[in-house]
Amino acid sequence: MAREILIYDTTLRDGTQGEEVNLSAEDKLRIARKLDDFGIHYIEGGWPGSNPKDERFFEMAKQIDFKNARLTAFGRTRHAHIRPEEDKNIRALLETETDTVAIFGKSWDLHATRILGVSLDENLLMIEDSVAYLKKQDRQVIFDAEHFFDGYKHNPEYALKAIQAAESGGADFIVLCDTNGGSMPHEVSAAMEQVNLVCQKSLGIHTHNDCGLALANSLVAVQSGSSMVQGTVNGYGERCGNVDLISVVGNLHFKLGENSVFHKSVRQLTELSRFVSEVANIPPQNQRPFVGKSAFAHKGGVHVSAVAKLPKAYEHIPPEQVGNRRRVLVSDLSGKSNIDFKSCEMGIKLGGNGYDSENIVREIKRLEDEGYQYDAAEGSLELLIKKVTGQFKEPFVLESLRVTTEKDRDKCSSSQATIKIAVGDEYEITAAEGEGPVNALDNALRKALTKFFPEINEMALVDFKVRVIDGGGATAAKVRVQIESRDAREIWSTIGVSENVIEASWQALVDSVQYKLLKESKKS
Repeated sequence: MAREILIYDTTLRDGTQGEEVNLSAEDKLRIARKLDDFGIHYIEGGWPGSNPKDERFFEMAKQIDFKNARLTAFGRTRHAHIRPEEDKNIRALLETETDTVAIFGKSWDLHATRILGVSLDENLLMIEDSVAYLKKQDRQVIFDAEHFFDGYKHNPEYALKAIQAAESGGADFIVLCDTNGGSMPHEVSAAMEQVNLVCQKSLGIHTHNDCGLALANSLVAVQSGSSMVQGTVNGYGERCGNVDLISVVGNLHFKLGENSVFHKSVRQLTELSRFVSEVANIPPQNQRPFVGKSAFAHKGGVHVSAVAKLPKAYEHIPPEQVGNRRRVLVSDLSGKSNIDFKSCEMGIKLGGNGYDSENIVREIKRLEDEGYQYDAAEGSLELLIKKVTGQFKEPFVLESLRVTTEKDRDKCSSSQATIKIAVGDEYEITAAEGEGPVNALDNALRKALTKFFPEINEMALVDFKVRVIDGGGATAAKVRVQIESRDAREIWSTIGVSENVIEASWQALVDSVQYKLLKESKKS
């Protein structure tokens, strides 16, 4: 029979210790609301005794009615040789008024004697006293046995005494931490086997990913009796990060048959991952299991041919079950199956004799040999398919363009672009300035086209990337420009390649506008 595995999220505390992760108190509140809606059992809001931001978060959180999660304040055991009620950190925990508190204590003798500088007996008293005092204040107490697995490897007797001290104090959960992220799965299971012999309390697991084994160690711990898994959304955290709760939930649900969050929430895993990524202002990782953009992406022609017939031939679960979607990529590795799949997805009709698919594959392979990359630019891909099959008529044609950049010694540089385009039998000449040559070119193109196609005012450029394809050419090397554009309904990518960065940028800009106009024509 499936157990309920409690999910303890520490994105707002441990996750923010990751490089480039910086959340305001308001950001943390937005994420906490999302985690609560998702069905996370515990949300660790921060360490109120350590910084004003976390104190402010807990003050704001007092006004929130969490429906599913228990908001948790995090701190440490009391300092040496003082009573818990005299410890500022312990008082700060209680002032948050959360029903649950989590405190960490040292379970590795090295940390007790060399880092804290206390005797081994005093360290055990610090653990037991702190837990007991917090229990007297009517709090649910989670004890994080910091460095437990390292401590167990070096001095198993003392590591077990540390968690027994927490048990004696009345801890509700004892969480075994692989703080340095250096444990192997067989070491985790062996240690937990001994813990189960001496500890009657509910156990949890907290792993870091320094050896790439955080997920494996968490799942092994669950199989060894742990009923709580601590981690962060997207695996954010110090050094190599914490275990990724997205993968934890996915594996518990689909692979181990254990209950964790609501069943309906599993379908929202992709949404949750991207929401936290957006709030944290960190680009989503395409290869992230279950929810990454590439998690169900197929590129090889043999793979695509099989997936078109039977998706489970190359997919371990249907992507819809985690809110993701299947993607077929088109590149120089593609076969006709890729083109047939993509064309159907885009609503493009191809000839039934297969000649269209062959011609498209041939053209894509030629262009990718020149440096194009269509699996990352589906806007340009759709235009290419329509052009090869004669289903696209260019709405405008470039007659000429000129871009200049001026730089005075004491002033910022400025750029101007002049273009002449033809729309049917009409010609339009415009000029515009910009922060740089590409911005000036974009402004001039929009200015010229708005008269004919006012709908382009709805679109905006949101990303611009330049990559040198072959650095051996030095400043004459070929470059690839990728542009990401959006309107109120969609985001699309386009691409250009040339030895001239302005020419490559122009190609990508034109494709971006033409894709927008193509979408608008489908509506009419």
